[in-house]
Formats: sequence, C-alpha cells, structure tokens
Amino acid sequence: MQNPSQTDLGTAGGGVAVTPPPAPRRRKTDWRGRLEIALLTGPALIVFLGFVIFPVVMAAYYGFFSWQGYGIPTDFVGFKNYLTIIQDPTFIAAVQHNGIIVVLSLVLQGPAAILLALLLNRKLRGQSVIRVLIFVPYVISEVVVGTGWSLMLQTNGAVNGLLDKVGLGSLTQDWLSNPDIAIWSLMVIITWKYVGFAVILFLAGLQGIPEELSEAAAIDGASYWQIQRRITLPLLAPTLRIWAFLSIIGALQLFDLVYIIWGQYVSSTAGTSTMATYLVTNGRNAGNYGYGNAVAVVLFLISLAVALVYQRFVLRRDTDGALTEKGKTP
Repeated sequence: MQNPSQTDLGTAGGGVAVTPPPAPRRRKTDWRGRLEIALLTGPALIVFLGFVIFPVVMAAYYGFFSWQGYGIPTDFVGFKNYLTIIQDPTFIAAVQHNGIIVVLSLVLQGPAAILLALLLNRKLRGQSVIRVLIFVPYVISEVVVGTGWSLMLQTNGAVNGLLDKVGLGSLTQDWLSNPDIAIWSLMVIITWKYVGFAVILFLAGLQGIPEELSEAAAIDGASYWQIQRRITLPLLAPTLRIWAFLSIIGALQLFDLVYIIWGQYVSSTAGTSTMATYLVTNGRNAGNYGYGNAVAVVLFLISLAVALVYQRFVLRRDTDGALTEKGKTP
C-alpha cells in the first residue's frame, strides 16, 4: 500500500511530483574517540584539579578562619582577613611595587631583548657564544643570583669598590637600603636575569619570518631600520604579546629574588616588597596561616583578573585568526 505522504501530488494538479526529504540518520556515538580523549586528557586534568584548583579552594576556605597551621580550623572570622588585607597600607604598597615592576620589566627588557635578538639574528662571528652568555643568567638558580648580587651591592661590596677604584667614588650608594634606589637595583637584577629568555623567544619568532620579504623591501629601497619597523616588528607582534603576558604574570608573582636579597623586613622599608613577600611575612612567618591563605587568594584573584583582561583585549587578536567561527564555512 502506498504511503499517502509519498503520493504523487502533481498528478491531479498537473504539477511536478514532490518527494519528501529522507529522514536524517542518527549519528553513531564515537565511544572509541571519546575514550581516547579521556585517556589522554584525564591525567593532566587530575593533576590540574589536584595541584591548582583544590589548593585554591582550600586556601579560600582557610582564609575565613584565624588558623595557626595545625589541626582543624575552628575560629571562624568570616571576611575579616580579607578586609584587613585591602585596608593594610603595607599590602597596598606591595601592590604598587608589583605594578612598578610590571611596567619597568616591559619597558626595560622589551627594547633590550629586541635589539639583541635583531643583532644575533644576523651573521656575525661568535654568535653562538654570545647567545649562550645572554641565556646563562636565566638558567642560574634564583638563590645563587640573589646571594651574588646581594654581596656585590652591599655598602662595602664589589660595585662600590669598583667605583672607588676607577675614580667614581662620588657615585657610591647604599644600593639595597635606599628607597630611592633599591627598586632600580632590583630592576637591574631582574633585567640581567630574564632578558635572555626574551631574546631566545624573539629569536625563535624571527626565524619564522620569511627572508624574501626583507629582500624585496631592500630592493625597493627600504633601509635596514625601515624594514625592521614595517616588516619585522609587525610580524613579530604575536611573539611580543606572548612574552609580555609571561613577563606580567611573573612580575605579579615575584618573590624569590626580593626575599633572598632584602629579606622579610628590609624589603618593605626599602620599597621593594611584593605581594608574595607580604604573604610569607604576614602569613607563615607570623604564624597566622589563615591570614596567609587569604593573601594567597587575593594574589590569585589579581593575577587571574590581569590574565583574563590581557587575553580578552590583547591576545584575542591572535586567537581570532586561528579559530573558525561556528557555522561559518571555510
């Protein structure tokens, strides 16, 4: 018996026969593919939840208590710890110091690393040795770097001794304790240590720029600096943005160099304290682990907010070109 839905409707009306479209087929669930994804991402997801999300949640929990670090916390104080943090002038000063370090890191390391990368990207004698010498400070332990620089920058240290030897004794300073100079001493150390990482990163980005573009611009009469400004730097922009993101997050979480060189007390008076040194000084060292956990949560939220804003307004231009919008055919 013929299905009425498939009747030739055009027979009586003199039109064309209309056949309904076939019913869509149900896609079979690719359980094998899902299992492979679960096996590959499962261990990483477990590690991320166990070592990132869970500690943050527990820190937020302990931050609501006045806790000495042992036993079950029972002295619930609510938001008192968090209110104390945002009202503490010492913490506000530490946030300001972190902001200064973020800005100066970008301003000092960025141009210096770009110039060094452009120099090392050209053929010159001893290129490999220079690359190694620039990158070596980055791989040296922060403890070694902090101890060495703290000895050299003391009042009777090597830096002031060298200035006296060359007849520049009037330039000797208290490089570590003077609040007007200490932050600049810290920036010199940070730049010396981390500029090698930026140089290697920029060199990797320069290797991906086709030489034909520079050669064509040179044939058209463009100078070397015009080529770098109009061709090299725009094509290097994605690498610059990634480096800036890493530099900002690292500056917000800076701890080891400051704590090793200035200690827990001198850093605040010298104007080099950071949120991380404030956390250790007023949390663990003070025996108030509940307050320290609250500071850790605030530091996490500040870093997260900066990272999200940066990705939303800066890194988005890189991801927009790499992702295909849903529903748009290539």
